[in-house]
Amino acid sequence: MFLNRLGVVARLTALATAASAAAHAEGCPKSSDEMATDRPDVTNSSIVVPVGSLQNENGVNLTGRDGGRTIDGSNSRWRLGVAPCLEVLIDLPSYVGPLKGLGASGFSDVAPAVKWQVSPVPGKIDLSITAGVALPTGATAIAGRGTQPYIQLPWSWELHDGWGLSGMFTEFFRPAELTGRHISEATFVIEKKLTEKLSVFTEYVGDYPNGAVPTQLINSGGMAHLTPTQQVDLHVAFGLNRNSPTYVVGVGYSFRVDGLFR
Repeated sequence: MFLNRLGVVARLTALATAASAAAHAEGCPKSSDEMATDRPDVTNSSIVVPVGSLQNENGVNLTGRDGGRTIDGSNSRWRLGVAPCLEVLIDLPSYVGPLKGLGASGFSDVAPAVKWQVSPVPGKIDLSITAGVALPTGATAIAGRGTQPYIQLPWSWELHDGWGLSGMFTEFFRPAELTGRHISEATFVIEKKLTEKLSVFTEYVGDYPNGAVPTQLINSGGMAHLTPTQQVDLHVAFGLNRNSPTYVVGVGYSFRVDGLFR
């Protein structure tokens, strides 16, 4: 009798788990949804890529600091939806080089990651968890030394009349570095959807290295959807202290291809 009851409980638990998973999947992004990108703001989207969709995000930045100028690109990120509310992504190496003045040049690291959308509840706060690692493939002067894991928590809250709030908390770990082995980053964004295709935002970005002076930026810009699966963007950032860049200007283009798993 006990075993029979135990079997019934086990089956009910399995059914409840399956129902919960199905309900969760129902709220996950679909290919009919408009694309949500991790750019041009520093704050990544809390919305993952739909299952079977491949998204490519690219951009180029011009940065001014201490009278010099550098350029970096193409800042390519590939994102693939592999399961409901789950994606894998990879940041490809970007080239960094001086245009004016002295400065290091070379490529950044390759950085694969996994992103899970925890709470796909329309109209409420959406939250995702991203865990990744920068592999030591780039130039040390650009990317630093050794393997550098990180974990991110991007969130978003859709308000009324096209307004929205979002932000992200990131912990970067750099165990091979002599100083600054741990960096905390916090961001906060106010966004306004002006039309069905055009949105603007203003963002605060703060990087706080362990035992070092932080860098702080105000970043503003906009995104325009050419189609539901194509986006162009522009952003301009200004430093808030002497340790920050004087300015950063960037442009980008992103697209998504759906139905890869059919």
